[in-house]
Amino acid sequence: MIARACFIALFSAVTVAVYGQEPVDEIRKSIYFGGGSYYIDEQQIREVNEWLDSIPNLLEKYEIHLISHTDPIGGREFNEMLSRMRSAAVQSILTQRMIPENRITVKDWGLDNPVYSNDTHEGRQMNRRVDIILYPVIF
Repeated sequence: MIARACFIALFSAVTVAVYGQEPVDEIRKSIYFGGGSYYIDEQQIREVNEWLDSIPNLLEKYEIHLISHTDPIGGREFNEMLSRMRSAAVQSILTQRMIPENRITVKDWGLDNPVYSNDTHEGRQMNRRVDIILYPVIF
């Protein structure tokens, strides 16, 4: 029993020494849109490209997720379509950078699951976005 406890403690210490790093949090970049639009302006495209350039070994180290949101203006059906169009526009930027489409996971929330309050103009503006989220690959 004592030998087993010592082995577990030693194994845990070796595991920490080998991996030795704190878990890395996700990395996130948001692209914002005008009301009813899926157009991405040149400045945001440039910012996304610079952001991607700053991440070494992107494809080896991260899973890529796109999470699309809308405000509720226009109703459910319109916002579901708009959410898909927004994530497709962002996905296009990524694939133009030679990121394979099959490496990108997409979740279109539409008007569901807002992060900000849709009761204010500012909140609705913040909900009109696609988040590019990079999750570290854990081996």
